[in-house]
Amino acid sequence: MQPFTYVRARTVDEAVAAAGSDTRFVAGGTTLVDLMRLEVMTPRTIVDISGLPLDAIEEGPTGLRVGALARNSAVARDPRVRARYPVLAQALESGASPQLRNMATVGGNLLQRTRCSYFRDGVSACNKRAPGTGCAAFDGYHRMHAVLGGSEHCIAAHPSDMAVALLALDAIVHVRGPLATRTVPIADLFLLPKDTPHVEHTIGANELIVHVDLPATPFAAHSRYVKVRDRSEFAFALASAAVAFELRSGRVGEARIALGGVGTRPWRAREAEAVLAGQPPSPELVKKASAAALEGARPRKDNAFKVELARRTVARAFEELLVAQDAKDGGGAR
Repeated sequence: MQPFTYVRARTVDEAVAAAGSDTRFVAGGTTLVDLMRLEVMTPRTIVDISGLPLDAIEEGPTGLRVGALARNSAVARDPRVRARYPVLAQALESGASPQLRNMATVGGNLLQRTRCSYFRDGVSACNKRAPGTGCAAFDGYHRMHAVLGGSEHCIAAHPSDMAVALLALDAIVHVRGPLATRTVPIADLFLLPKDTPHVEHTIGANELIVHVDLPATPFAAHSRYVKVRDRSEFAFALASAAVAFELRSGRVGEARIALGGVGTRPWRAREAEAVLAGQPPSPELVKKASAAALEGARPRKDNAFKVELARRTVARAFEELLVAQDAKDGGGAR
């Protein structure tokens, strides 16, 4: 690990004032510390924000407001989250291990770096770590890599479960900068790799996530997260799906489908949502929407299986929701 200067921020303004291009914030440290040990990230200054009063989970102006320093485990077990935003609780509980969930924070989870082995090994060609060096994944083993949103410069998959659920919930991220606080819809937070894969999101070097708003949408409470992985604990998604929708007079009203494990960023499946809109639920509709969710996929040799796996994951999430709705309605939802 390279030497660095340590600063402990006492206020949000103090943290923002200390930030810069060679500075990183640390709270739980579940990603940053690993990457510093590997010398994949070598910030000159670390600003400790773990003591800032940003861990509350409380009622906000339009729904539930979750502080950026709220621990993943605390969010997952909050009764309001479980009742009103079940997809978020399920996504958080599927991530990492209980010990890591007790340390990891909402803000850190959103901004975590890829788990691509070529990015993390420190020596392979990687445009995320060292722009302009190439991407070793193209000619290497790429089973865990993305089939959606890749470019000729990068196909690394985004690792977060939580971000996929937040995308399905239309979450709003609040960011404090030197002059003011601004809001960023979760759909606008993450960037495609294109020609600059090292630029992963729209948060500036001198900005700090302070909280996330979960809107009280009609579909939020009727949501589910399904994750498929190599083992039941401490494994990243091969494919995951966050599905939410409301039923209006036996037809699908607003719907949200977001995918994880298959995209270079959390992936909103808008084509699949359009297939569902206004239609009565049926196995045929689920199959059609699941197929539409992977439109535009560009698989390679080792990860081609992800296309069908992701389709089945979407279908499973949707079907589990319909079963739950039937049980709630006494078998009369369809």
